[in-house]
Amino acid sequence: MRIISGSRKGRKLVDWEDAGIRPMRDFVRSALYNIISDLVPDARFLDLFAGTGSVGLEALSRGARECAFVDSSPEACAIVRRNLDRLGLIPKAQVIQADYQDGIARLARRGRRFDLVFVGPPYGRGLAARALALLGVGEIVAKGAIVATEVYKKEELAPAYGGLTRIDSRTYGDNTLHFYEMGAKG
Repeated sequence: MRIISGSRKGRKLVDWEDAGIRPMRDFVRSALYNIISDLVPDARFLDLFAGTGSVGLEALSRGARECAFVDSSPEACAIVRRNLDRLGLIPKAQVIQADYQDGIARLARRGRRFDLVFVGPPYGRGLAARALALLGVGEIVAKGAIVATEVYKKEELAPAYGGLTRIDSRTYGDNTLHFYEMGAKG
């Protein structure tokens, strides 16, 4: 797995295969960034359910101002930290080992707000909808921000969660990317 574009283009990420993590497929990550690329420069980015961190690392490579990575797995957080170190991106990042609920709560207590959020939970547990509901409250998602989520194509998500309204959905193989925009509550 490599960084697709930006200042770290072509750089290889650390091996993750023994950690039991399902990283985003490169072609889906590429499709995501084809859609949001104009929004990334100078954005405050949140990679929720970060796994290997490939989505947030790609954002930093493409010019995001900063990225917070949240994952409950100590192994995943260690991989993200190693990738940040390998790519020289530690000063622009924060890694939080917590489940999505605690991670969102911690960021809210710190007054953090994000312009772009990626939600990439394990499939089949209903976690995307629950995370979107928390994000839709607007405590950490700025007005006008985009929240993207990747789910299994048969997983249904609501057209809105609090202040978040779905603006687009696209399917790539077994994966569907849903895009939500934060309205007045952000």
